[in-house]
Amino acid sequence: MRPRTRPALGLTAAALTITVLTPSSASAWGGDGGWNPSKPGGKPSGGASGRQLSAAVTKSSIVITQSGGGGSAKPATGTLASVDPNWEPPACWYEPVLSPEDLKAGVSKLKGTDNLAPVNSHLFWGYELVVNHYDKGKDDGYKNYNLGKNGMFWRDVVRAGHEDDIAAWDCSKTMFWQDAGTVPDDPNAPTPKVLAAYAYDKIRVPQTEVELKPETKSTVNLPTWVWLDKSTFKEVKVRAELPHTGLWAETTAKPVALHLEPGTTDAETFPASGDCEINADGSIGTPYTKGNADKTAPCGIRYLRATQGKPYQLKASITWRISWEGTGGAKGDLPDGTFETTQAMTVQEIQSVNR
Repeated sequence: MRPRTRPALGLTAAALTITVLTPSSASAWGGDGGWNPSKPGGKPSGGASGRQLSAAVTKSSIVITQSGGGGSAKPATGTLASVDPNWEPPACWYEPVLSPEDLKAGVSKLKGTDNLAPVNSHLFWGYELVVNHYDKGKDDGYKNYNLGKNGMFWRDVVRAGHEDDIAAWDCSKTMFWQDAGTVPDDPNAPTPKVLAAYAYDKIRVPQTEVELKPETKSTVNLPTWVWLDKSTFKEVKVRAELPHTGLWAETTAKPVALHLEPGTTDAETFPASGDCEINADGSIGTPYTKGNADKTAPCGIRYLRATQGKPYQLKASITWRISWEGTGGAKGDLPDGTFETTQAMTVQEIQSVNR
């Protein structure tokens, strides 16, 4: 059976029954395919206003693993910001959530209660509606929960933090059946590219500060050398796998450039653009060595005025190039990401003694 949207009458019925959604009575199918009733005294993830429903009950079952990120760097906890302000991962998609056996067992727990179950992220049904559709086959539904068939029931997942986005309503189908080894014929079906975008959202990069010479203190008109050792920043790989589908994608973030902002207009950057490209060996800039104090740094800053009270805030942002590959040889690129750190810089005047 192809996925379908419930008629408006079903929405109205659910809206009328949503009034019983309370911390002690609401129930939900969890994203791992289990049945997770809300604990007494807890807060249900959902609500109702008139006939508009909202709920954050569907947790993704996508499995995430990350590797890389640098050896001597601090823990990889920084989140990348896309350089394209108009791009972001999808707000919603569909995933397999329940086997026929899981569904039947879950529905049995609704009987004789006021509990409700989510048939999508914005819609709850009570026992009668669920049984009519998934057991008795009413309204073009299913017979006996499709027991004996090879496949799973699928439902939408909303990206965390985007439950109230209008785009999250694009995945509005009620929970539907999908044969094993297939994915829905729907624009919001999961694909390797969707998983790659999901993995992008999970990339964590090192928060290591750039290396400076002089460190944290500089002198007016003398260059401050800036560099990143190749062993400090390495590419990061995040793999996303969707169970029961065979779908996977691995998104790779590779550091490619460093951008410097001195924190004052009374400064010069090297290069003038402030963009230090990555070297052939994977490093950025050149480490300072004794005797280079008066030389122009390949990547660095020259402050032209001493700090007065508060230090300058040197901003260093790393650009990470994002690519991905996935199931069936699929591959592509996603917008570059950036991560910015801030370091305090004190600049002093040159002290001289007349004799």
